[in-house]
Amino acid sequence: MKKVLVISDLHCGHLYGLTPPGWQDGNKEVLQFQRNLWAFYKSIIEENGPFDILICNGDAIEGKSERWGSRELITADRHEQVRMAAYAINEVKAPVVHLTYGTSYHVGKEEDFESILLDLIEAKEKAACGHLFLKVEDTVLDVKHWVGKSTVPHGRFTALFRAVVWNILWAESNERQPRADILIRSHVHYYIYCGDSGILALTTPALTYNSIYGIRKCEGTVDVGLIIFEIDGNKFSYYPYLLKSKFLKASVHEVK
Repeated sequence: MKKVLVISDLHCGHLYGLTPPGWQDGNKEVLQFQRNLWAFYKSIIEENGPFDILICNGDAIEGKSERWGSRELITADRHEQVRMAAYAINEVKAPVVHLTYGTSYHVGKEEDFESILLDLIEAKEKAACGHLFLKVEDTVLDVKHWVGKSTVPHGRFTALFRAVVWNILWAESNERQPRADILIRSHVHYYIYCGDSGILALTTPALTYNSIYGIRKCEGTVDVGLIIFEIDGNKFSYYPYLLKSKFLKASVHEVK
């Protein structure tokens, strides 16, 4: 049996991204979030490890956040953000680490900062790519960062299952892709799953929560957490770990 940890959307460098000790900085509310999120991350790793494989499915760093004037950054130095992400990934101590390339707005429009991140990862086997096909025992994983999202709740499943259908069509077209047993997407910062007897498809929760963009531009729910798979031959189980905490609740201002 192999144990696989899947994380995504760390957005290291953002005030509300995954922030290791030594980089935690901000006002009282921000520091509370950073400490609680890091404690949650560490506790899941320690209670469920060791892991055979770690997959970081994109957006490990926040980038310069130009659209919002870099107002929500601990640091705009992407190399420092990469060091933060490497620290978080190395905490897992997985012997095999796979990265997928994230959104260019965050991880580089002219370059891929995952390539720099890869150099800092302490693993016996490590690689980065845009679209990962990984065979774990007899189970095939189809892993990519980006997937379309929807502004209506019931539409969230459409883009995800569309990716499933494309995988099936690619597989049947001269076997140009392996037929997946598990399809994993990220990017949208919410956890959903769907599928049938032949495949499981899911989107991963994020390891970040708040932002000016999310507050002002988005309506849908988001999830904070990670996912663990246990794969034994062609059988598997999976466990989503979602952060539930009072400090995630919105403030309510009462008129007296």
